[in-house]
Amino acid sequence: MLITALVFSSAAHVFASETEQNAQGIALDETTAAAFLDAFFSSDTVSRFHIGAAVTIVKGGEILAQQGFGYADIADQTAVDPEHTLFRIASVSKTFTAVAVMQLVEQGKIDLHEDILTYLPGLNLVNPFDKPVTVADLLTHRSGLEVRDPETSDIHTDFDYYISIEDYVAERLPPVVREPGTAYMYDNFGYLLLGLLVQEVSGEPYEEYMAKHVFEPLGMESTGYLLTDEALERLVTGYDLSFQPVEPYVINPTVMPHGGMLSTAEDMGKFMIAFLNGGALDPDDENTRILSEQSVEEMTVYRSFIHPLLPNTTYGFEAYIQFPMAGVSEAILTKAGDVPGNSSMLLLLPEERVGVFMTFNTQTGLRDLFYLDFLNTFFPQYVQPVELEAFEPYPPEQLAGLSGYYTDLRLSGIVYKVDVAGDGTLVITDAKLGPRQLTQVGDRLFIDQIASYFTAFHLDESSGRFYMKEPYVNPLGYARQGEIPQGFADIAPDNAYAPFIYALQSIGIYPNDASQNFAPEEGITRAELVYDLLRISGVKAPEPDQYSFQDIAGHPLAAYIQFAHDMGMVKGDGTGNFLPDRLATRQEVAAMIWQVYSALYPTELFADVPLAGEVASWANNAVKMMVTFGYHGPELAWTENGADFQAQKTLTRQEAAAIYHQLMLQPADVIIAQLMQQQAQAANP
Repeated sequence: MLITALVFSSAAHVFASETEQNAQGIALDETTAAAFLDAFFSSDTVSRFHIGAAVTIVKGGEILAQQGFGYADIADQTAVDPEHTLFRIASVSKTFTAVAVMQLVEQGKIDLHEDILTYLPGLNLVNPFDKPVTVADLLTHRSGLEVRDPETSDIHTDFDYYISIEDYVAERLPPVVREPGTAYMYDNFGYLLLGLLVQEVSGEPYEEYMAKHVFEPLGMESTGYLLTDEALERLVTGYDLSFQPVEPYVINPTVMPHGGMLSTAEDMGKFMIAFLNGGALDPDDENTRILSEQSVEEMTVYRSFIHPLLPNTTYGFEAYIQFPMAGVSEAILTKAGDVPGNSSMLLLLPEERVGVFMTFNTQTGLRDLFYLDFLNTFFPQYVQPVELEAFEPYPPEQLAGLSGYYTDLRLSGIVYKVDVAGDGTLVITDAKLGPRQLTQVGDRLFIDQIASYFTAFHLDESSGRFYMKEPYVNPLGYARQGEIPQGFADIAPDNAYAPFIYALQSIGIYPNDASQNFAPEEGITRAELVYDLLRISGVKAPEPDQYSFQDIAGHPLAAYIQFAHDMGMVKGDGTGNFLPDRLATRQEVAAMIWQVYSALYPTELFADVPLAGEVASWANNAVKMMVTFGYHGPELAWTENGADFQAQKTLTRQEAAAIYHQLMLQPADVIIAQLMQQQAQAANP
């Protein structure tokens, strides 16, 4: 996300700024499309943030531009070829799964509003609610399923290993944890179930169904799901954020309806033309039809909103990032996708019969920049600020119910704190941006002070808690308000650590049971510390095949300790042991966090932080970082010699709660940016 901000600040509107626009934008044709692409990809800033890319732009049933940029492989100096180079298109695959579902709806084999168990009777789905999960719920990411994203162990390099969709679903099927149809959470597993549903209803293996009924009619000869030898030869080399090559990999299950498609920019152009033609590549040739005009129309309608200015999803598409004071137009359809070594996007404007497919062989913020710049250049009418009706903001007491802590439904490590200020504005705080002010402009609709983007709230009547959708940290889903904390029997309300402890109780890190004791001054073990740090980050550690420490086998938290070791967070005592049940010191928690953060932040940034008290040499940089980021509670003391972190003292449970709270809400990147600015000013007064 830092890359996105950096690129946007220096390269936005690289083409629009050089060309006079009228009120309707520049007319999109072959000449202007080519000029836009040349200007965009020749920008010095843009070229620094991608290795290779392919783009296809279509309009009115014709290809306006189809180009490759940069390298498919740096080592071999292989250029990207939009007709030949295969890209992983990641979650753009979901749009194609939705197409298959709609085909079966046309045939009367699927009812969108029917219980999915009608079509998957063998599914052992745990659903405690009176409402069933429908096919439409899966299509619109409102199933209520507990999040089940691919795990680290699902990504591997054994190309001979095969796991079927049905076996994977049987092993990983999540329960329903929210009332179906009530909340939007981007759901990979939901679309995996749709793929299984297509397979079961059609009686054909999913990949064969797609080849026969979608790809072949459109002449998408290079598109599929299996990494055959031929596909591997054509597959673009992916690169990580450091521009190092990503080793070729596969993800379980072997065929992924929710994210496993391989395709070329040329093939994706054929799909866009067909969709924008009302379902046929050639309207005069029914053999090229994949959908009826009615089904295409059904897929273009947004069916989930938290507010009319903030649509969520259609059948197969989603709303993307907002424009200032504009929200998101329902005339814009997108589907974005990311996997290691790839970012892709499908952008459609059905009213204009315009489509764009873009794909990069790095995970890059350039996709966002392209989207913003393309629409501002050619179709500014869709991104103009809305005229809001006059609205009298509610008094603070009427907004009080919105306050509290919110956790993202999909990424539980994302936490927000919402406060109501005395003037009736909201203040929302998160670990990406820190605090930002929200001013009310409509019923449960607010606009922020940063970029004039909207944030909206919706009351879940069944629980009495609010959902929130905000534009920055994770706009593809809702965050849910935590429970009212009940406190602990041994935590007085005036305890200096009570706000931290209650916050963690509200979001489910600690049990919300006032009859229990918290034992605030007891020490926390090294194993418990590792478990808590990973848990507040939203990590569920898989069971490892082997352990790196000889003293953790059989320990109830062994999987978390091993996961922490694999990610470089812990290193043990140097003799092959971890000592999981030894009480942790404060400098040990600092070292664990630093061993993750040190790859992000240079040591010299913290060099001038003065420390008092004894600190082990191996923890010195870590403790300075903790002081800089505010990762501590009221126990930190400032003396004339510097900050006394009490580094060698045993970490207590209440002190750990303060650190966890601050980790979830202190904006490290913002603090670093401010620190760098201060250091630059000091060096050049």
